[in-house]
Amino acid sequence: MSRTAFAVSEESAPRELTRLRDAIDRVDEVIVRLLNQRARYAVEAGEVKGILSLPIYVPEREKEVLTNVESWSDGPLAPSAVRRLFERIIDESRRVEREAAERGTR
Repeated sequence: MSRTAFAVSEESAPRELTRLRDAIDRVDEVIVRLLNQRARYAVEAGEVKGILSLPIYVPEREKEVLTNVESWSDGPLAPSAVRRLFERIIDESRRVEREAAERGTR
């Protein structure tokens, strides 16, 4: 992983910090929107699983997802850090899938 040189003067540092925080806020907004889209797909998958009486937890699929996200990480987050983040995302996805499946079988 290469690191680019970053030079900022003490005078311009406050403006640069504001710019970076604004950029982080924009990225966070996109992440939240994408997480909610992922959750909508999980809800739909849960509904289908409920109709088909399939289990919510599919270890092979979760292993595949985790392997994929680790392989897609080119830093600066280590693949193991991305894995930990996605383990939590998967936990929440499984929760909304389970709720949708239960609604679908009532």
